[in-house]
Amino acid sequence: MRVSSGSAVSSSRQVQGTGGSSAVSKCSAAALGYIQDRFLRLLAGRRRRRAPLIHRGYYIRARAVDHCVQDFLLKTQSLPRTQILSLGAGFDSLYFRLKDMGLLHHTVVYEVDFPNVACQKATLIKGLKELSALVGDTGGKGLGAITFSGDDYKLLGVDLSELPELERTLEEAGLNNEIPTLFIAEVVLTYMENTRSDALIEWAAEHFPQACFLLYEQVHPEDPFGRVMQQHFRQLNTALRSLAQYPDCKAQQRRFLGKGWTECSVMDMNEFFTCCIPEDEQQRVQTLEPFDEYEEWHLKCSHYFVLAASKGMEPSWTPLSPSMAVPGPVGMAGSVPAAVCARLSGIPGPRRYGHHSVLIKPNMILTTGGFGEEDGQHCRVRNFHVLSKHAGHWEAVCVTQNMPEKRWGERLYHTVSCLSDTLALVVGGRTSPSSTGLGMLWLKFPETCDASGPDDVAVELVSLQPAVEAAALRWRHSTTEITFKGEQYLFVYGGRSALEPVLGDWHFLHTPELSYAVITVEGPVPESRHSHSACSWEGGVLIAGGLGAAEQPLGSVFLLRELEHGFQWQTIETHPPLVPRYSHTAHVHEGKLLLVGGVWFHAPSVPGVTVIDLMTGVCLNYGINVEHLEWPLMLHNHSSVFLPNEKELLIIGGGGNCFSFGTHLNQEPVLLSLSSILTSH
Repeated sequence: MRVSSGSAVSSSRQVQGTGGSSAVSKCSAAALGYIQDRFLRLLAGRRRRRAPLIHRGYYIRARAVDHCVQDFLLKTQSLPRTQILSLGAGFDSLYFRLKDMGLLHHTVVYEVDFPNVACQKATLIKGLKELSALVGDTGGKGLGAITFSGDDYKLLGVDLSELPELERTLEEAGLNNEIPTLFIAEVVLTYMENTRSDALIEWAAEHFPQACFLLYEQVHPEDPFGRVMQQHFRQLNTALRSLAQYPDCKAQQRRFLGKGWTECSVMDMNEFFTCCIPEDEQQRVQTLEPFDEYEEWHLKCSHYFVLAASKGMEPSWTPLSPSMAVPGPVGMAGSVPAAVCARLSGIPGPRRYGHHSVLIKPNMILTTGGFGEEDGQHCRVRNFHVLSKHAGHWEAVCVTQNMPEKRWGERLYHTVSCLSDTLALVVGGRTSPSSTGLGMLWLKFPETCDASGPDDVAVELVSLQPAVEAAALRWRHSTTEITFKGEQYLFVYGGRSALEPVLGDWHFLHTPELSYAVITVEGPVPESRHSHSACSWEGGVLIAGGLGAAEQPLGSVFLLRELEHGFQWQTIETHPPLVPRYSHTAHVHEGKLLLVGGVWFHAPSVPGVTVIDLMTGVCLNYGINVEHLEWPLMLHNHSSVFLPNEKELLIIGGGGNCFSFGTHLNQEPVLLSLSSILTSH
């Protein structure tokens, strides 16, 4: 398809606009202490506070680039001359930071961007004493494409896709092909046609005998998060062109090795954060702001990578240290067919995340809380949603609520446990990540409420006193029904709070009078976690996965087993080992633990349904066939209800705020047929 010249000009303008937006986001991250950079506020042009998730995203990008650049400068410090060529530099402050740190003794920095971007930046530098003093402005005017020229800093206005013009201008500006050169391209080449970006990569390898190349870009276009990411850039008229041909890190590595580079290492940002950032620095960043968007953070990091390629360097340039022991590719034992539920009487399904769904009667499901759509607005959801199945079809039922505003409190990441036909208990949840938690509530339903027809369902909320029990002031926890000596309890486990980013404690809540009981628990205590799953099994509790204290997914499975005098923690070994994950849901059926969705690292596919045989420990992963779905199915921050008679699983809600790509919510409930995988074992 040919692009009209008008469209191409529009796209060029949009691409140029990404640099300004990026500078504003970096400036906001610096203002909050994520990165140390006093020059960003001078170059960004405007101040605007971004969300914590955006801050983390630009922090990891800045750390990856700085890590590689400073390694290059360190490895070449004994050489008489080196140079850095930043492609599509925008309003980046790299030169000024390096100069200020005294790291440019024998290095010249060249920056290239569109002519009008380079002219704007040159004007900024000349007009600000703090910048012009560092660069040593000679007062002379730029000549043609060279918009600014200092002793160790050259700013050039050239379209990168015009390689002959780029080469000519660089030569005019004094770029020396014979000395070690570091090329930097931060989310730049992907906006170019592949033939042109490939030509640039190959040109750099051919014309510079001693060269290094640093690339930071997107990856994994076809999974749900990747589809949302691509749609975002398409809407901005800045399509990511490299993804179809180079969809993953291995493909990018092959790209460079096939175009003249002899060494090439690559990491996604989850691996970079874990392997290349010291633990104390990880902890510092994790405590800078109240934060609770772990899923989107880790998904973002899995969709961006840093690549370091080199040729002719002695010793070879390898700033990305070898990977830690990373689980191998996740084998899929098969796939599970997925069907979108019928249009529920014309009413869209509950579009929300961070909610909870519970079976309150046979064939009747109540969904509460979360963040999503309400009256056409994105907000913390107050309304309840009921799905009722009759005549073989699920329908949305109107819900009336006796719910004074102060009682519900706009909860996310709470739990709901149905204790009888007329009573359910809400435990915990939060409004914002800095809230203190929301205690407990009763939900009461009339005895006449059933699934025989699409009648209204009335739900009454009753506050509990005292509502501030420490056991309830948490979120991302689990509450599981257990039995001890014939008595019913709720086992409240894990989660997080405003004061503790991860909890490892537990409480036995005696349900008849809602009093806390002291019951002995033996065995090795599981690592603290939140966003795990918990299921009742044989009178005890199965705990699987979760996010640990270092914000790393866990792959352990524990059984809290009933003994005569109390309970005992036992580890369940799985074969092969369970891929660490969190933000999944779980169910038990006939001795098999089913883990549904979630977030995991270092795997080429998204989590589907994992089946663990609790007798043998055999662990099998199944993908979910979503080819016919018209929208990307997000399998995190969802809820699910297992229907044992039908061997079906109903996934309700799910999604999140996808980094800077907007809020994505699953549009409708999805029904998974599990009969084939549950009967094949």
